[in-house]
Amino acid sequence: MKQAESKIALLIDADNAPVAKVDAILAEIAKYGVANIRRAYGNWKSPKLKGWEDCLHDYAIRPVQQFDYTKGKNATDAALIIDAMDLLYTQKLDAFALVSSDCDFTPLVMRILTSGLKVYGFGEKKTPSPFVSACSIFLYLETIDQAVDTETSKASASVRKTAQELKQDTKLMNLLRGAVANTQDEDGWSRLSVIGTHIANQASFESRNYGYAKLSSIFEAIDLFEMRRKDKAIYVKTRKKK
Repeated sequence: MKQAESKIALLIDADNAPVAKVDAILAEIAKYGVANIRRAYGNWKSPKLKGWEDCLHDYAIRPVQQFDYTKGKNATDAALIIDAMDLLYTQKLDAFALVSSDCDFTPLVMRILTSGLKVYGFGEKKTPSPFVSACSIFLYLETIDQAVDTETSKASASVRKTAQELKQDTKLMNLLRGAVANTQDEDGWSRLSVIGTHIANQASFESRNYGYAKLSSIFEAIDLFEMRRKDKAIYVKTRKKK
């Protein structure tokens, strides 16, 4: 019996999201389920949203008008949050996909998570870390449409972290070391797929944000771990200090 596809509500803060990435965003969401609800929020009378306006029909995205009632106040955020809460209570959804580089949605993400739903976040690298960390998975838009083979892609060269940069990222290293330590067998080896699941349950992590196509590529780039392949599976072990 075919498993039902996950239902995802895609909510876009058009004021804080580049229209050029919408195709890549939808392709990414398709990996997790179907975006059967698609809405973009903003003041559609503003010339700044002309690009978004032109693509709404092509991607079946419903525009939600929100006037700027007070200068300097982002009414779009409030409208999106209200709609999200309505959808959370009235629709049978499995996840939300939020597109914005604005930190104001962090409390919304945390509230959605408490209801047992996933939250996939998309935003530019300027996105504040609280919003990035709150999401189940957050993907930077600068890396979302890289070629599949990012190990040889010229496009990824400018964003890929070097081995030294990876090792200097304390948060990343603690995450990797902790995942290996908590999933290892009696010989110290951890199956990569199990490591990935452990990381996903613990924090928002996406290898492409570091310029690598897969989690295995990050481990390979860092010389602090041993790796081996057995029966088509990859295993990781913390390298002993000499």
